Amino acid sequence: MAITAAMVKELREMTGAGMMDCKKALNETNGNMDEAVEFLRKNGQAKAEKKAGRIAAEGLCTVMLKDDKTAAVVEVNSETDFVAKNDTFKAFVDAVATQAVNSDATDLDAFMAEAWNEDSSKTVKDALVEKVAVIGENLNIRRFEKVVAENGCVVSYIHGGGRIGVIVEAETAVVNDAVKEAMTNIAMQIAALSPKYVSRNEISNDYIAHEKEILRAQIMNDPKESQKPEKVINGMIEGRVNKELKEICLVDQVYVKAEDGKQTVGKYLEQVSKEVGETVAVKRFVRFETGEGLEKKQEDFAAEVAAQMNA
Repeated sequence: MAITAAMVKELREMTGAGMMDCKKALNETNGNMDEAVEFLRKNGQAKAEKKAGRIAAEGLCTVMLKDDKTAAVVEVNSETDFVAKNDTFKAFVDAVATQAVNSDATDLDAFMAEAWNEDSSKTVKDALVEKVAVIGENLNIRRFEKVVAENGCVVSYIHGGGRIGVIVEAETAVVNDAVKEAMTNIAMQIAALSPKYVSRNEISNDYIAHEKEILRAQIMNDPKESQKPEKVINGMIEGRVNKELKEICLVDQVYVKAEDGKQTVGKYLEQVSKEVGETVAVKRFVRFETGEGLEKKQEDFAAEVAAQMNA
């Protein structure tokens, strides 16, 4: 399979690996992107699953709360930062969030086909098309998620004027200002450190086994580490897996407001539970970041890749 400059560029953005390393990985895997990522990881040239969204698209994320138990977060994209700061665009994003928090739609297609709250003679898609005509720039309602608390409450947090939107669902028998403040603190934590899971209980054994396989391959490819005894290698693997889990699991992360710099989010929740007299836990969270996984046109960079590939 012919390896193109665009493929090299995509793999580089997904993994952070060097340009020629990406080209080699694609050649070794006959252009299979997923296998190329694995190849780079096993050779220690890519970070674990941090295909960290090429954060490049403009727009806004916002959260709308209906009450203590219902909230929705939306992301609406624009072509330029100028439009993202426009009051007309901001008002439209708020209207989309209001639509979402009152919606029963379970996917974006159904959401776009719903009657528009502000004018039932139109659909959400119709309202979007009209707004594109008014603003004069391509807009996109990219995604939404609605959270309804079954036993507890929801809180929200908006960071950077709409760059990041977070909803946290608390599971607790008591809902008061202290609980809401604690959940807001945790929402700020999620915005800042972007965990993938609430706890290790959500992570499959297959995922952990796969990470261990990658780490073992990395060690075996290292001239010094590969010579160590098996027992030492196993210990290294366990240590590195635990380090990764502490980064991606919310309750294992160091709490950003910890006075001692050591308290984990899990320990902070235990402290809050003791203070309010009831168990307070995070059941789930949703974190949207504007432009996550999207990219702008970078023609000059693509030309640079092509030039280096043909050198």
